[in-house]
Amino acid sequence: MTWPQKKTGGLDASEKTSFGKGVFRKCEGCNETMSAETFETNFEVCPQCGKHHKLSAARWRQLLLDDGKLEEWDAHLEPTDPLSFSDGRSYTERVTSAQRSARSKDAIETGRATMGGTPIAYGAFIFHFMAGSMGSVVGEKITRLFERGAELRLPVVLLQASGGARMQEGILSLMQMAKTVGARERLRDAGIPFISVLLHPTTGGVAASFAFLGDVNVAEPQALIGFAGPRVIETTIRQKLPEGFQRSEFLIEHGMIDRITSRLEMRNEIGMLVRHLAHGSRPNGAAVSA
Repeated sequence: MTWPQKKTGGLDASEKTSFGKGVFRKCEGCNETMSAETFETNFEVCPQCGKHHKLSAARWRQLLLDDGKLEEWDAHLEPTDPLSFSDGRSYTERVTSAQRSARSKDAIETGRATMGGTPIAYGAFIFHFMAGSMGSVVGEKITRLFERGAELRLPVVLLQASGGARMQEGILSLMQMAKTVGARERLRDAGIPFISVLLHPTTGGVAASFAFLGDVNVAEPQALIGFAGPRVIETTIRQKLPEGFQRSEFLIEHGMIDRITSRLEMRNEIGMLVRHLAHGSRPNGAAVSA
C-alpha cells in the first residue's frame, strides 16, 4: 500500500526540500542567512561581515566598466590538446565541459573598455573555467593584452583569480609565465601603467609571473595569494605557518602588495589610479592637456 506524503504547513515532504532553494543563501564568513538578492545587489559581498564571495567575470564588468561594456579581443581563441593528455578523462573532454559551463572559450576575457571615461585595456580571469588555470590560450591573450596596451597607449587593468598553470598542457603552460612577463616588461618600457588586481585565489604560475608586476598591486580583503598553498608548504617544510599566511593582510604587512580594497570601492580606487598613472599616455600618442 502506498501512503500519501505527510503534509506540513500546506507543503508535502518533497516540496519542503526545495522550498527556498535559490531564494536564500548563507554567508561563508558569518553564517548569516540572507536573501540571494541581497548578495546579488551587493556584488557578492556580505553586508553583515564584509566577506567577499566569488564574483563572475560578467558581474565584474558591470561593477567596473562604463555601462558594463567590453569590446572583446581574441574571443575566438580556444585550446587544443597538443599532448593528448588524459587523467582518466581526456583534456578535450574537460575543455568542452568547461566551455559549456563557463560559456567561454577559455579562462580569461580581454578587450578594450572605459572606466570613468578613460580608455583602458582590460582583462579578467574566469575562475569557473578549470579554476582559472593558465594554458597556452590564456598566456597568449594576456601577452596580446600587454602588447595592445603598449601599441594603443592604453593603461592595462587585469583581474586575476587562478589556480595556476594548467597541468594538462605541461611545459607549454609553464612557458606562458616567461612569455607574459616579457610582454609586461615591454609595456613598462613603453611607459604604460599596469594595475594588477589580485582576487581570491591568485596562486601558482600566475602569482609567480605577472601578478605581482603591476605598477600598483591591489588586492581584495582576505584573498589567498601566493605560489603554493599553505597546506602544501606546511607539509613540505614541516612547520606551522604564521596566522593568516598568504592572505592579503599578511602580504601588505610584508610589502608584497600596495593596497587592500573592498570590492565595493574597487571602481573608484582603480579609476583613480588609472587617471593618475595614465596622465601623459593616451591612445595614438595624443597629448594630454594640462
